[in-house]
Amino acid sequence: MLGDGGETPSRYELLSMVKKHSNLIGKTVVEEQDASDIEMDMRFWHDVFDLYFVCGKESRGRQDDDLVFFVRKLGSHGSGSNNKTESVDPYFVRRWAPKLSDLVDETSIDVDWRRSFYLNLIAHTSFSVTVAICSHQDLLNHRAGEDTPLSPIYKVVKTVYASPSRVNFQLDSKKEVETTPAYPDICFAIDDFDSTFDAVVLTEKDHCYCVVLNAHDGAAFPSEKVSNDCSTSDSSSLQVHTISAKKKDTKLTLFSGFVSYQMVRDAYDAGRSRFGSLLSVVHSSGKTDRIYMKGPGGRGEVEVAVSGVADQSHEDSGPFSPVISKKGFGLGVIVRKAASAASVAARHAYAAASASSPTFDELIPLKCSLMSISLPWEYIAYDLLFKGAPPVNM
Repeated sequence: MLGDGGETPSRYELLSMVKKHSNLIGKTVVEEQDASDIEMDMRFWHDVFDLYFVCGKESRGRQDDDLVFFVRKLGSHGSGSNNKTESVDPYFVRRWAPKLSDLVDETSIDVDWRRSFYLNLIAHTSFSVTVAICSHQDLLNHRAGEDTPLSPIYKVVKTVYASPSRVNFQLDSKKEVETTPAYPDICFAIDDFDSTFDAVVLTEKDHCYCVVLNAHDGAAFPSEKVSNDCSTSDSSSLQVHTISAKKKDTKLTLFSGFVSYQMVRDAYDAGRSRFGSLLSVVHSSGKTDRIYMKGPGGRGEVEVAVSGVADQSHEDSGPFSPVISKKGFGLGVIVRKAASAASVAARHAYAAASASSPTFDELIPLKCSLMSISLPWEYIAYDLLFKGAPPVNM
């Protein structure tokens, strides 16, 4: 279908076609007359998928590009006999191969090619998350459009990867991890959240905890004039020439939100939601709680591990643990080394809180470690294709 009678389209041209036929993204109820014939034509999406993610070699250098995702049709999520339904994951994964027929054959009848294209567009795009502590007044000034730069008090930038699976972190001493399907949500998980955000500590009532998710490279940002040789594909026998082109430096903000110190503190103290859909808490067996924060307008969900940071400025230098190994040194020595950064952060946090507030006893420094961000795939796909607002820069 695509490429018949002419040169095989480049990724840039293919994405332009997709934009023209993506009116259904985000609609929960679709009237038949609202859908174009091409938009509902699975052959069109099959060919676009093949040319974009199987034939296309652009940005193939990234490790995760070797994975190709296939979304099952809604009716094929459950199957079985004798009235016993066996649950089937809404998607399956294959390692990349030069031909689409090597990836799916008899299972291709169950593939939703339209949703599979969008899922791979998301999964093969590069993302980064910025976690920052900002002044509440600075945020208000920035939102009001005042000519004031948004300068965070502290920030951490971390590369994250989009996945149709959800990682359920256990906050107890075992630190076990369970992975379950999240689709139609897309999850951006931070496996090393505890160490990555060790110094992200809210210490003042004016502090706000900010989370920003940006997309900046990969499949959703193709070069304008790069075409690929798709002669090995069974969807087109045309030879095309590779033309070099510069990739535009583009960044899109897909999620941005913040909560104040007081909101986090109240939810942390209460152990239950006081803010309706904004914040909720799941208490763990240890000293760390799991707080869920809804994004602006209820869009998306942020999962944060929150713990009070103890004042260690007056503690002695003895071992943290009385447990002694056979080699004769305390387990507390290991714990002390692992917690040294948190200890320094705690001393600074209490010092800052004490100096800035006469009601120092009411302030507890709160360490906030981002665990994951979850967004529906349709929100992400729509923004990658159509969003024109400037990104949030910190």
